Amino acid sequence: MTLFSHRPRRSGPLALALSFSLALVPGMATLVTVPTAAHAAEQDDLAAVQQHIRAITTLTADFSQTDRSGQVQGGKLLWKQPGNIRFQYDQPNPLLIVADGKSLYMIDYEVRQVQRWPIRNSPLGALLDPTRDLTRYGKIIQTGDPRIISIEVRDAAHPEYGVINMVFQRDAEGAAGLKLYGWVARDAQGNRTSIRLANVRYGAPIADSAFRWKDPRPTQRGAGR
Repeated sequence: MTLFSHRPRRSGPLALALSFSLALVPGMATLVTVPTAAHAAEQDDLAAVQQHIRAITTLTADFSQTDRSGQVQGGKLLWKQPGNIRFQYDQPNPLLIVADGKSLYMIDYEVRQVQRWPIRNSPLGALLDPTRDLTRYGKIIQTGDPRIISIEVRDAAHPEYGVINMVFQRDAEGAAGLKLYGWVARDAQGNRTSIRLANVRYGAPIADSAFRWKDPRPTQRGAGR
């Protein structure tokens, strides 16, 4: 399941500059593992990302989404911890994606369909569950740029949950010295979706009603959320 690319939309291609340089690790000459300064720095970065996510109360931003076919869609992101997020797509896109703390919903008002997944079964679980131990499930991906931290999160016991690569910029004014730049999500089938954020704002008040939605299914009229 690709979270944000269930079908192409009405936008043209965009080259999204989220490239990562993977570090090559030479084979060990002995069976003895010696901690290195690089390893210690990676652990510090993992801890900083964990601290940053746990420090988020609310976040608002404009987002730009690029799916596996190169289609680009934009909109407004509202995020309130724990577990609430809303992707409000710009018109005329009829999609709405909402998480209410337990489940993630994709609502298509054009075809009157709703899809639902438990948050923990989605790559976004790494962002929406601040209790998740990223030092257990995450690893640092070298970018070649000391100003950027990229962390890959996957649950090896549940590959069907997919993978998310979160990208942070170092920012002295941000929680734990970081600012969320965006992420790349891949589902179990390898479908890839990129999200880039702009105009990020932390701590703005967001009403709980922002994570309710009107059910478009004819049999559910009058029972909207």
